[in-house]
Amino acid sequence: MNNIDKSPNANYSNREELFKQKGTIIWFTGLSGAGKTTLSLALEKELLNQGAIVYVLDGDLIRNGLNSDLGFSEEDRQENIRRIGEVAKLFADAAFIVIVAFISPFREGRDRIRNTLEPGRFVEVFVDCPLEICEERDTKGLYKKARKGEIKDFTGISSPYNPPYKPEVHLHTERESVDESLQKILQHLHESGMFLS
Repeated sequence: MNNIDKSPNANYSNREELFKQKGTIIWFTGLSGAGKTTLSLALEKELLNQGAIVYVLDGDLIRNGLNSDLGFSEEDRQENIRRIGEVAKLFADAAFIVIVAFISPFREGRDRIRNTLEPGRFVEVFVDCPLEICEERDTKGLYKKARKGEIKDFTGISSPYNPPYKPEVHLHTERESVDESLQKILQHLHESGMFLS
């Protein structure tokens, strides 16, 4: 009984062997309307069909729950991403594949999360789409409100977006179908050795 390993990650490798997968964060980033949510849900469905243990962290649920005390200032948005990263790491430590789909506009915040993980366990998916296309897709009217000054610090309009320098997967959703983008992600995940035989 005294030989039990009580470290937080004592069962990490055992879980990975059981689940046949590496605990991984798949982090979708891009402008509002680029297609992050659509693709993250499509990826979750496909991975579940393949038998993976996977969970999507939803932006609205996080904002209404864990991060309900935060606003939309630059400092609060950085803290929002920091907390999301910490939650995602807990899932990855439990050998889950966790899918995160947030604008996450600041490169520094995304890189900070990447640097706390072992190489290969953070997969950055850049959902790249021109601003004008994102505005055309805007069913909630957020861009119009931002252009009128009704929403302050709106990414892409009144607040900057820092695209990734070297994302693991770079999608172009203005010219790729959902299935084409999904296949690019799945190809990377299988080639990266995320699934254990």
